[in-house]
Amino acid sequence: MTVGPLLASVIGLLAGIVLWLLGRPDLAATAWTIVTAIAVPVVLTSLIQGLREHRLGVDVIALLALVGGLLYHEPLAGALIATMFTTGQSLEAFAQRRARSELSALLSRAPRTVSRYRDGDAVLTPIEEVRPADRLLIKPGEVIPVDGTVAQPVVLDEAALTGESLPVEHRAGEAVMSGAVNAGAPFDLIATADAESSTYAGIVRLVKEAEASKAPLVRLADRYALLFLVLTLALAAFAWLISRDPVRALAVLVVATPCPLILAAPVAIVAGMSRAARQGIIIKTGAALETLGRARVLLFDKTGTLTAGRPALIGVRTLSAIDADALLALAASLDQVSSHVLAASIVEAARSRSLRLRLPTNVTEHPGNGIAGQVDGHTVALGKQLWVDPASDSVETENLQRDAATKGHTTVFCAVDGTLAGMLLLEDPIRDDAAATITSLRRAGISSIGMLTGDQAGIAERVGAELGLDETLAQLSPAGKIDAVRLARQDGTTVMVGDGINDAPALAAADVGIAMGARGATASSQAADVVLMVDRLGRLVDAIHIARRARGIALQSITIGMGLSLLAMLAAAAGYLPPVEGALFQEAIDLAVILNALRALGGGSERTSAAASSRPEVRRAA
Repeated sequence: MTVGPLLASVIGLLAGIVLWLLGRPDLAATAWTIVTAIAVPVVLTSLIQGLREHRLGVDVIALLALVGGLLYHEPLAGALIATMFTTGQSLEAFAQRRARSELSALLSRAPRTVSRYRDGDAVLTPIEEVRPADRLLIKPGEVIPVDGTVAQPVVLDEAALTGESLPVEHRAGEAVMSGAVNAGAPFDLIATADAESSTYAGIVRLVKEAEASKAPLVRLADRYALLFLVLTLALAAFAWLISRDPVRALAVLVVATPCPLILAAPVAIVAGMSRAARQGIIIKTGAALETLGRARVLLFDKTGTLTAGRPALIGVRTLSAIDADALLALAASLDQVSSHVLAASIVEAARSRSLRLRLPTNVTEHPGNGIAGQVDGHTVALGKQLWVDPASDSVETENLQRDAATKGHTTVFCAVDGTLAGMLLLEDPIRDDAAATITSLRRAGISSIGMLTGDQAGIAERVGAELGLDETLAQLSPAGKIDAVRLARQDGTTVMVGDGINDAPALAAADVGIAMGARGATASSQAADVVLMVDRLGRLVDAIHIARRARGIALQSITIGMGLSLLAMLAAAAGYLPPVEGALFQEAIDLAVILNALRALGGGSERTSAAASSRPEVRRAA
């Protein structure tokens, strides 16, 4: 629908009001009649479209009300209904256009060109021309365009694909997936598939399929429209039958103007969306807010959602006479010039302890192994144990690594002057507000809370147990997450919360998908129905409270408004409420329910306090 009918309705309604105030009720009535007449074909078109989709909703009542306004000389009522209907249609059309753009972010992230070797030179080539066995150059920070095998050791950020929070090292000859990001030095990739057959393209297809199979969300008003339509027609026919007076039937139709359905419920929903937006919660459609308001099952991704999504130093184990702070200062000094993703966390930890850092010299970095250089007169090496000190293999270090792996920690070994001096322990910590959020969600009426992750089972189970989740499923692919969401939907209205590209299909498949969009996770944000623009998990509780309140007020407006309308219809059918008085009474009902609906603009949120922090996993050179 274009904005033309909406503009015509608003301009005509306002023009009529101005003319009426100027003492020209005849011209005012003409203006309102024109508005009503313009809206009839618009509503009729919408009704026909709904019938093609096997849906019969408020459009029928709106059409009857508009025709009734024309036939029974109620131009103001008709103009109001026309304006309400075109406003609602325009808002829905805007929301649908925005929703249809959900795949654009996924597609825009995918590389359009690649550096393919030809006669020894890397030549920029359209990705469509890449074929298996082609040799490609992947530069630092670039997205891997196709599935392939690496020609040398590499460090990749696969968080967007697998949910693994830390970069993963791959040896020469190992297979890697498209969509991962080069987190280290440039490397060569031997393509094993073209772009269309690769992992990233598969994720895009999964989002499309999930959207196509997702049941359409029915507007709240449509659930009551058919019943009200039947009651209206039955009462009008009964009034005509018993009185033999068509005016009785007309009076019933006039007071049956369904403003509580057409406007009051949407006003409550839009008010709820507005309140949510002020809290940094973007709810894309009214149907999404309605559905969120009756959610019972909630599923979380782990990395970046329940956890911080970035590693943090949690300890320094010394294996020599060098104390922990001195060891950390040496390691952080060297890591100041490292391109490894863990380097920033190590440097940040040292600075938080106010340790003095020196500028390293003679630095050499070896992707997949570690980094070495001179710091304050010492030779320092960071990375894998046997790389930093080939002679350091012992039962003690083996036990330390096994213990760290069991707890989900990443180990970075440090050698000083050729001798293993200790190791740094890092992990992806649980968000400070995660535990409090889980508790608040249960109080808000969520009956089942689970976690879906592509991460290792032991780490996932530990996070799930620490947060008291009802179910934890680990090592899931994007397709596996979709299956888990569909299974959960059998237990009730299901919400999925995530932040990575690998979450996008599951967000699209859930009844309501919620994306943690504060960090620019565009793909998941576009595939979601709700986006939390503030990086606070507690906003999720606010969203559910606001949705429940708005939906409750909408239902209340419908119940009260339609109840009063039904009483007025009975009075009109009995001859106690003529059309003119009935129209005035109906306007009073409309005003009451609209004012009631506006209550959704206030209240309805709950603040969650930051609480417990615990630890899950991480991973670098070990």
